[in-house]
Amino acid sequence: MIQYRISLTVIDIDGTMKNFVHKRLFLGFICLHILYHASQKPFYGKWMIGELSTHGYQVSPGTLYPILHSLEKEKLIAHFQSTVRGKVRKYYTITRRGQTALEESKQYVRELAQEVGFGSGGAHDV
Repeated sequence: MIQYRISLTVIDIDGTMKNFVHKRLFLGFICLHILYHASQKPFYGKWMIGELSTHGYQVSPGTLYPILHSLEKEKLIAHFQSTVRGKVRKYYTITRRGQTALEESKQYVRELAQEVGFGSGGAHDV
């Protein structure tokens, strides 16, 4: 599996891609993952870091939490607090506005996947 290490200042994919376009692209993928999982069930940051790692993204808390805060500022996700084993934990969930953005984004992803050759009935269909 390819590992993607994301930071807010540099993107490094096996040491080969280090530019603004790729950084923004992968940050967009991470935002889509966040919106999708927030639409399925509330999650907390450490869980999301683990989930993203299953897809090859190595995201630190210093990268994830600013993304969560920006999505919250845009009113795409919201958080609530719950105490778990004596610790206060923030759980994130999708908002109505976030659900709309997710559905619109899914359509863009489908169209792009078809345009670049996925979605033609092969093993890589979206």
